[in-house]
Amino acid sequence: MVLFDRAGWKYVRGLAPPLLVLAVLLGWLGYLLYDRAHWWQQSDESNLREWLNEARVFRQALPEQVREYLEKQHPDKAEEIHEQLKALGTPTKIYPGQLPLFPEIYRLEVRFAPDVGLPPIVWADEVPRAHRGQHLEYDFLGGNDRRARLHLEYQLHAYNQRQREQEQRQALLQGVSALAGAAAVLVFAWVYFFLKRERARELQRLLTQRQIEHVENQRLESELRRQEAERKQEDMERTLLEQRLATQAAERQALELKSQLYASISIMAGSYAHNIKNLLVRPNDLLSRCLEADGLSHDQSHMLTEVRHTLGTVTERLQQILRTVRRDPTRAETTTIDLNVVIRDLQRTWEDLAREKWKLTLTADTPAEPLWIEGDVSHLQQAAENLLFNARDATFEMRNQLRDRARRIDATDGPQRRQALIDAAAWKGSTVLRTRRAGDRAILEVQDNGIGMSEDVRRRCTETHFTTKRDNAIYEGISTGMGLGLSFVTVILEHHRATLDIESKPLHGALFRASFPLGK
Repeated sequence: MVLFDRAGWKYVRGLAPPLLVLAVLLGWLGYLLYDRAHWWQQSDESNLREWLNEARVFRQALPEQVREYLEKQHPDKAEEIHEQLKALGTPTKIYPGQLPLFPEIYRLEVRFAPDVGLPPIVWADEVPRAHRGQHLEYDFLGGNDRRARLHLEYQLHAYNQRQREQEQRQALLQGVSALAGAAAVLVFAWVYFFLKRERARELQRLLTQRQIEHVENQRLESELRRQEAERKQEDMERTLLEQRLATQAAERQALELKSQLYASISIMAGSYAHNIKNLLVRPNDLLSRCLEADGLSHDQSHMLTEVRHTLGTVTERLQQILRTVRRDPTRAETTTIDLNVVIRDLQRTWEDLAREKWKLTLTADTPAEPLWIEGDVSHLQQAAENLLFNARDATFEMRNQLRDRARRIDATDGPQRRQALIDAAAWKGSTVLRTRRAGDRAILEVQDNGIGMSEDVRRRCTETHFTTKRDNAIYEGISTGMGLGLSFVTVILEHHRATLDIESKPLHGALFRASFPLGK
């Protein structure tokens, strides 16, 4: 027992110095990590207070609004404070370049002192929380003003915060590894010199231990390889999930863009059609009175009757437009229709106006046999008219291009300049509406001899709000287009399972080709 005690104390005296050094190093490292974490927490809270005190959604910051509310106690000011809290609840959307931490706000509450007698003003996020939040409460009015306190429940999740936490973990791992390595070297060196005399007796045990360690290392290496394979599998699954989420987000954004496009077109077209419909009430009434009056000749009565019939057709068409724009393209009233009939009706409707006002030759080239497709008549009429109006504007701009080119000829060259002006005035716009069958598809082509498009414009012309039209290129001086016409056409064609191809070159016209699946 005495020998055992002496041997034990010998080992204790031999191992005490390195263990003491190791304990001191670990304690020092732990203190540094605690102090740094405490300092970062204080820095985070200080930055958060500064943001809440100085952020301005309205003309005043939150402390200024609360002081004014305490002085006047006006209900509108309480609503403004609530809106300020609501805006502060989504800082990444409102102040993307000003916040250092980008916190996720769960709850903001302005609590008033009991002697003030005012109810608290609260804003709470309706989205379920992903993490347990942190709490922060302080006197944000400054000084000794304790009439109100701001209570905040939040969670820091910004990229710089995650990066800093990763750096902390990496620094901690490196520090612990280095410290453990240094301590291990010190301990093994101390033990080596201390147990050098006993090494002979322990040689066999050490060999056996090394064999065990070798087997254990092989097992650990196998486990590491298995974990690495699992990690790669998880990375692959995560990458596939991110790609799927990105695809879903892109599809959702495209759907939202189409909804916004159709809403804009519906509001604009509905407003115009409603106003024009109201303006037609008075002319119809006056025509009815004129037809009821005595003394009209047969020709006068016939012309007035024709005018009233035309106004009735316009009123009916406006009513059809109103019904159309109030209906989403995804909810189209699909029926089996003859595409040739739609195009012929379009040509008859606009032929006279195109010839007399637009200085444009409008022709329809349709086969005798019907082209049956599944679609919404009203939507197809609107899409075809948009393509026609686009061709009309292209011919106007081509005519202006020829006139500008003639005017730029040197005035000293009188005959050439005069001939160029005559040629520009005699130039005629032309638009052809053409239908045909191609296999199991019905083809609609709208071809014009207008200004044409460059390759970049051709690729982007169907984008929403993209337009190159000038004020003087639009019929009767209407201002520049909103860039919605061709976007509306693509939406309509998509819901008819049709495609749109565009061929065009500058100063050589354009060809718009829509391909529909034939009806059964």
